[in-house]
Amino acid sequence: MSTTIAAVDTPEPATARRVPPLRRLTRPLAAVASGVLLFLSFPPRPLWWLAVPAFALLAWTLRGRRLRTAFGLGWLSGLGFLLPLLIWTGEEVGPVPWIALAAVEALFIAATAVGIAVVGRLPAWPLWAAAVWILGEAARARVPFGGFPWGKIAFGQADGVFLPLAAVGGTPVLGFAVVLCGFGLYELVRRALAFRRTGELPRGPLAVALLSLFLPVTAAFAALPLVDASAEDGTATVAAVQGNVPRLGLDFNAQRRAVLDNHARRTQELAADVAAGRSPRPDFVLWPENSSDLDPYRNPDARAVIDEAVRAIGVPTVVGAVLSPDTGKLRNTLIAWDPEHGPVDTYDKRHVQPFGEYIPMRSVVRLFSSDVDRVRRDFGPGDKIGVFDLAGTKVGLVTCYEAAFDDMARDTVTEGAQLISVPSNNATFGRSEMTYQQLAMSRVRAVEHSRTVVVPVTSGVSAVITPDGKVISKSGMFTPDVLVEEVPLRSSLTPATRLGVWPEIALLLLAAGALGTSATTTLRARRAAGPTTAAD
Repeated sequence: MSTTIAAVDTPEPATARRVPPLRRLTRPLAAVASGVLLFLSFPPRPLWWLAVPAFALLAWTLRGRRLRTAFGLGWLSGLGFLLPLLIWTGEEVGPVPWIALAAVEALFIAATAVGIAVVGRLPAWPLWAAAVWILGEAARARVPFGGFPWGKIAFGQADGVFLPLAAVGGTPVLGFAVVLCGFGLYELVRRALAFRRTGELPRGPLAVALLSLFLPVTAAFAALPLVDASAEDGTATVAAVQGNVPRLGLDFNAQRRAVLDNHARRTQELAADVAAGRSPRPDFVLWPENSSDLDPYRNPDARAVIDEAVRAIGVPTVVGAVLSPDTGKLRNTLIAWDPEHGPVDTYDKRHVQPFGEYIPMRSVVRLFSSDVDRVRRDFGPGDKIGVFDLAGTKVGLVTCYEAAFDDMARDTVTEGAQLISVPSNNATFGRSEMTYQQLAMSRVRAVEHSRTVVVPVTSGVSAVITPDGKVISKSGMFTPDVLVEEVPLRSSLTPATRLGVWPEIALLLLAAGALGTSATTTLRARRAAGPTTAAD
């Protein structure tokens, strides 16, 4: 004899056992479809609004499901979302690392789905369920190996009406609004269908559905005054150099000198254009990450090439370099290079990329892919916030992968940055959507902190983004280019910048409270009902 507790893990009706086999696939297919819709809402497609029906469909999929069923459905939804979103991770190393990463990250969405199913029994459930989603994103952004925030819902909203909410509470509040709207849409449709069947329309649940649907949109329009591209501190003319690489893929840096020469040549060509009056003179120049994989402190030839280019343009230049000390780990470093004094400041990338810049559990990973040995020497993280003073402009530095992490850009702004640079190297990922996904992150960061964001990339897409999230200039992929733009400088702080992690903490507490309330209610129901004999 055993006991079952309906309130803890409510089974589907017994009649479900007699459902035809094809109909049993309805919810699993719907779960996958919800994930695919979510993927389609991400760049480069301007279909941000698809995220709302994606969450409405996910809510229908999970409604009334047992917890273990919700886990499986959530995992399927996660695979439908992350497999196509992260396909670029297998661009040069094959499908095994890509599929493994997507499968592991989808487990976070599976666990989140369980939480959504749990709080779905509470009144005003869309609110709690949206907070649970943010709880899942928060976990995925932190563990394992420092987290992997790629695919946060906020990063798909750079073209959407919800974007101003990034200035209110950062990516957690922006993502929460989108998810809440989706769950509210499902609840409204569910109540409308119930009304057609029964003629009853409870006011409380209807109000919850309507508020869940319309409050996020209303809040987004109310936040529009926070989106400001005016020049509080005047303007600066900035140049972003895209030198291009000799070849695509993992071996792009086999010709490291060629990559360096490409960026030096484009800088010298810019200097010639300035001298001839064909281009405005920049106040400073930004090179991308890995623009010199030859350590200029150890390689006199590399130093001479950089010196010549910087002296030609005659303004401070930020150079992305790989530093290789005699002992210890490599450093992914940005160097502030003065035309007269040479290197005057450095910033070491703080959030190095696992399985890209360093290999955790190397012996285990080698069992799945021999490409692990391409990373022969691990990179180590820096510990200093990067803000350079370039010709009187405070420039915050967020190197490539760091743009996915909320604290990386915020730290530079609270340290006084008037403009943010996101130097990147995407050559490893070919012509995949990765570049556009990352560019969208920078657009969200621009609105979140009300700063111009300049994105110099080795192979494209380089871009200049104003504080309202608009791209005013961008390059093509795998072509040399220089972007020169006069951009606004700002020093005021948005609510998101001032509050930092607190909006996320508030949403996590909301989720924890809802999960705790549901667990308490279930326990009370168990005690009130007493043990019951299992039907089978």
